[in-house]
Amino acid sequence: MKESFDQWNILKKELDETGRVFFVHPREIWWCALGVNVGAEIDGKNENFERPVIVMKVYNTESLVVLPLTTKEKTDKFHYKIETEDKIVWAKLTQTRVISTKRLFRKVDILNQELFDELVTAWKASL
Repeated sequence: MKESFDQWNILKKELDETGRVFFVHPREIWWCALGVNVGAEIDGKNENFERPVIVMKVYNTESLVVLPLTTKEKTDKFHYKIETEDKIVWAKLTQTRVISTKRLFRKVDILNQELFDELVTAWKASL
């Protein structure tokens, strides 16, 4: 595990030094470098320590609020099932994160407004 922390710290420094700026909007799903985290916090995967997230709120061009997504079925009150035409994922309602746009890699989808509104309602109820 220590090696993963060391690798993540190297990547995190590289991400921080990038000058890239993404214009992000609520409802968008992005691959994001969430990193190696502590305890029950959700980690990213592979060499970029990434996982998909859904953008819940944008504060400015540098920071936003996201919920991590998982494809592992979860049927508890801490997860919200999102069914699209392409796939089924679960938003991890308890893992709300404020992140820098520097952590984003690529946009992969956008949730339709109706599904997003339902997710927002479930998210707010979980707070």
